[in-house]
Amino acid sequence: MNKIYTKQYPLHVMLIPGVIFALVFSYAPMVGIVIAFQRFFPVNGLFGSSWIGLDNFKFAFSLPDFSIVLSNTLSIASMKILAGLIVPIFVALLLNEVRIHFLKRSYQTLIYLPHFLSWVILGGILTDILSLDGIINQLLHSVGVDRISFLSRNAWFPTVLIVSDVWKEFGFNTIVYLAAITSVNPSLYEAAVIDGAGRRRQMWHITLPGMRTIIVLLATLSLGNVLNAGFDQVFNLYNPAVYTSGDILDTFVYRMGMIDFQYGLATAIGMFKSVIAMLLISISYWTAYKFMNYRIF
Repeated sequence: MNKIYTKQYPLHVMLIPGVIFALVFSYAPMVGIVIAFQRFFPVNGLFGSSWIGLDNFKFAFSLPDFSIVLSNTLSIASMKILAGLIVPIFVALLLNEVRIHFLKRSYQTLIYLPHFLSWVILGGILTDILSLDGIINQLLHSVGVDRISFLSRNAWFPTVLIVSDVWKEFGFNTIVYLAAITSVNPSLYEAAVIDGAGRRRQMWHITLPGMRTIIVLLATLSLGNVLNAGFDQVFNLYNPAVYTSGDILDTFVYRMGMIDFQYGLATAIGMFKSVIAMLLISISYWTAYKFMNYRIF
């Protein structure tokens, strides 16, 4: 036992900074959830305000905007999850067919780069590209199509969110699927060639089934993100004109708390989202363990 402890001691020491960081920035702020049950005034302090029970939750659920915001969050997040699964799988299958290693690695690097850019930078880029004088509208105008205000029309804004999110993240997810492809037994391809199977049949009957485990696993784990529609992205792209179609729970909480100073209401909505997200994450991990034998520890 002492030998095992001595051997693992450096690993436990390495965990200390991460544990301290989590305690200070993740667990200590959870004390603030008491604001959800108060008529909170900052001058009275965290525990000096009057307690009002569940009134903030009742008021939040009665707001006409709440159902719209919740619907936007579910629809945008669901479409992001779906597109974020399909596009990387398709691109990974295509990249796997590139036999020139230099080109394959070059393509991987190019599609992977947007993942490292923040939404502050990408938000500015997209604002320029999608503006009325941007390159997209110039191309549309050149072929006789009326200019479209992508970032101020409710009909287009959710599409912009989904497409831009996929563009940013599909390169990172593609690498995961490419790694899954490398685990496919090469003898299966050799047998398929002997049987006369072409590239498309090999892809459909060998490569894709070989990726099935990781596809199902990632799809299952993504259930925990159903209420995470992407605050950074939406905050940097939306405006009052598209609140009806683009406002999500996180941005709604931000406006209620930081702009309208309704701290109790904002905390109640944030707590509602956190509790539901915790349940979804628990269900997704339990499902992944039950059917895919996936464990965190």
